[in-house]
Amino acid sequence: MSGAATPASGINYKIGNERLVKVTENASRKLTSLLQKQGRPDGALRVAVIGGGCSGLQYKMDLVDGPANRDIMVRSAEVNVVVDPKSALFVSGSLLDYSDDLQKGGFKVTNPNAVAHCSCGESFAA
Repeated sequence: MSGAATPASGINYKIGNERLVKVTENASRKLTSLLQKQGRPDGALRVAVIGGGCSGLQYKMDLVDGPANRDIMVRSAEVNVVVDPKSALFVSGSLLDYSDDLQKGGFKVTNPNAVAHCSCGESFAA
């Protein structure tokens, strides 16, 4: 990761790279569309790992205006993804994809750190 950035807003965050999280073209297109619909084209997708789910950990994703203090921001496929430092430990090396599939559609994280997955694909153990 490169140095810290401190924009005019005074938020202190780090710039990461695609070794932390990489975004596919499908996910980039959907994310860009969602951010534009919300009127924040310069926004980002926050990917967090929280306790819960049938395997112990699960992903939480939200659209945000940008990074918060201590976040790591990754620019991949022309979009921004922000991850808090604790979640970064779990998502490092992950691929973020998007599918329009009716049953299993939505944003999906392929995580090389996960040692167990549940059948729903939304929970994992590391």
